[in-house]
Amino acid sequence: MGIIRKLASQTAIYGLSSIFGRFLNYLLVPLYTYYFSAAEYGVVSEFYAYAGFFSVLLLFGFETGFFRFRDKESPGRDVAYSTALIFVVLVNLGFFLLIRWLNAPLSAALHYADHPEYVLWFATILTLDAMTAIPFARLRAENKALRFASIKVIEIMITILLSLFFIVYCPKALEQNPESWIGRVYDPAVGIGYIFIANLLASLFKFLLLTPQLKGLAWGFDWQLFKRMLRYSLPMVVIGFAGIVNEMLDRALLKYLLPYDEVTNLKMLGIYSACYKLSVLMSLFIQAFRYAAEPFFFAYADNKDARKVYADVLKFFVIFCVFIFLMVTLFIDFFKYFIGEEFRAGLEVVPILLLANLCLGIYVNLSIWYKLTDRTVMGAFVSFAGAALTVVLNVWWIPTLGYVGSAWATLACYGMMVVISYLLGRKYYPVAYDVKRVIGYAGLGIALYLAHDRLPVNAGQPAWLSSIGLMLVYILSVVLFEGRRIAVRPA
Repeated sequence: MGIIRKLASQTAIYGLSSIFGRFLNYLLVPLYTYYFSAAEYGVVSEFYAYAGFFSVLLLFGFETGFFRFRDKESPGRDVAYSTALIFVVLVNLGFFLLIRWLNAPLSAALHYADHPEYVLWFATILTLDAMTAIPFARLRAENKALRFASIKVIEIMITILLSLFFIVYCPKALEQNPESWIGRVYDPAVGIGYIFIANLLASLFKFLLLTPQLKGLAWGFDWQLFKRMLRYSLPMVVIGFAGIVNEMLDRALLKYLLPYDEVTNLKMLGIYSACYKLSVLMSLFIQAFRYAAEPFFFAYADNKDARKVYADVLKFFVIFCVFIFLMVTLFIDFFKYFIGEEFRAGLEVVPILLLANLCLGIYVNLSIWYKLTDRTVMGAFVSFAGAALTVVLNVWWIPTLGYVGSAWATLACYGMMVVISYLLGRKYYPVAYDVKRVIGYAGLGIALYLAHDRLPVNAGQPAWLSSIGLMLVYILSVVLFEGRRIAVRPA
């Protein structure tokens, strides 16, 4: 259990930025959903969906490629780092110039001809974020989790403060004193654009904080190493792109496939996206886990007990994710107030999306089979199969089931990927996962959630009382079956 505790501590530190930090950012959801309409929030959701796709394409998988080829012996002059960094910087500068050149026709094609600035602002955000991804990867590789987390938290805090300034303070200050200095920095016509501006300025500040890491550009570019990194990393683009298809495609398609007018479609998109945020605790934990687990899996692979440790990691990962699932679903009457009343019509998708994220987290654990055996091409095929299923199911279900169909499509996709990855892993990198307990804990969580819908009515008890009771049932079950393992201290 000692190595599990070490991984947990690293996950907790990364969680300072991705769970705690982004939870603060998550608190902006009430701000957006109480101050803007569902249709306006739909515009924001659409752009962030597009951003997800480009965030993968603009890195070319070199984040993972750097982990694979980095020089552990000479981190002070790591040519793999400088090669990856130079390539990513050049690609993104080219991307920004291309978007600037095509801004007008691209904005018109997206039905935002009246707001071409949205496209340019987002291109700037994407460029800055991609150019900082490799420096962030180096911080992770060197176990500088606190510096990584502090920069992430600073970025998020700037986003929050600027959002509050532009969306809450400026309109009231301008109304009270139209002649004040606020009029020189704030234009009410910008509206939701201030969400983008706050993000852009925060990304710029993050870039400035990471400029010391850019000195690695001077270490040079190794063409032969670059070709090896490219061969390894390109399949990761397919994997990452397929992952974004699974995660973001629904929000990109809803505007076009829902059988209503464009304004209503954007409203439905806004409702779905806001409710999607209620599953954020699960996705943020998975992200924090991924930050810590990816370098850990590579570094621990040569140990004799590696496969046993990987099996334990998956089991305890599922235990904690089911706890998050129950916390949100059993206490949904509390969490629903994080979004505006107009958006609560879509709460039925929250349990489905939480289960989908649980499957995604399991897949992240199972994916070690192709990363550790350099079978990234096969991993890409698994992700591509999931993406294909996502496309088919969304096109099929959105016109008839609406955004609920998108939620079920997400769950079906990740569920299928878990099954395929598990079967391939048994062949190429066998790990004795405790499948019975993994399925048992997930099944117990679903059963307790379904019971929650009936107990308050049948027993005449307040919902919160039964919620606490059902949560205790789960916790006691975990203690009963895993208590000894959790209590064991490393020698």
